[in-house]
Amino acid sequence: MRTLHNVHERVVDAPAEAVGALIDRISAPDDPLSPSPVWPPILFDRPLAVGADGGHGFVRYTVGAYEPGRSIRFDFPPEEGGHHRLEVEPLEPGRCRIRHVIEQHQGLKDSLVWNLLIGPLHDLFVEEFFDNVTRAATPAAPLSPVRWTGRARALHRLVFDRARAVEAPAGAALAHQAVPRPDFTDAWQLDLRPGMPRDPLAWREVLPFAVRGSSQDELLLGEDAAHLDFRASVLIQGDTVTLTTLVQTHNRLGRLYFAVVRRVHPFMARRMLRRTYRRLAFAAPPAARLERRSDGVVSGPP
Repeated sequence: MRTLHNVHERVVDAPAEAVGALIDRISAPDDPLSPSPVWPPILFDRPLAVGADGGHGFVRYTVGAYEPGRSIRFDFPPEEGGHHRLEVEPLEPGRCRIRHVIEQHQGLKDSLVWNLLIGPLHDLFVEEFFDNVTRAATPAAPLSPVRWTGRARALHRLVFDRARAVEAPAGAALAHQAVPRPDFTDAWQLDLRPGMPRDPLAWREVLPFAVRGSSQDELLLGEDAAHLDFRASVLIQGDTVTLTTLVQTHNRLGRLYFAVVRRVHPFMARRMLRRTYRRLAFAAPPAARLERRSDGVVSGPP
């Protein structure tokens, strides 16, 4: 058994009150600090308060203690034990220190998982969180964002969301109109994280086919050939993006061709949707920048 004690600190050239006000907005709809969409957003089942239950991605925790504007302690589930906490410490006027600490007893297995997988991702997540604190609290100050190593990118890709199979959505009207009686249909879906583009045209590169139509929430791609017609729909609906494929064969050659292609199609469809999602996530701007009024109060954009 070992005790994990992981500490990250950063001095911010802003009053503790301003940074504390930002911390109080964690998990709120206008949260300016959660480094989404590259990372899962920090979400709770209620506004930030003692007892709020949630986490980010597969990391789950409950708010165990909360001093508004100063500190939050997040308790891991009882079977895991330990906690992590976020603190704002005033320094000289106009400066403060933000600190994140994890304390947890770990067995050999948990220690290996931490060192090989969770730890490097956690360190990167916290530093990107601190980058957003700096951006929000001192929008005019220069910032050198944390750099991603090749190992970090590989680990991030390993744990990134994977598309799930769903029924072809009825909302994919362009696709259903284009191929009313398909011989094959499947659909793959991902949840949209805050900050992801909701314009279907932004997802144009999901598949290398011609644009056949678009609407406010759907993009239709596809190709026609003598042996089969193919359509792919990208539908942005609610908080999800869905890639739907429809195929209509015309003759024996089309049926033979697609009998081979359909064996690899699910893998390729999932891969293309996930790859496009990650590319758009990394291209998205950082968390919302805040404006500082002349009286020093930090406020959100109008």
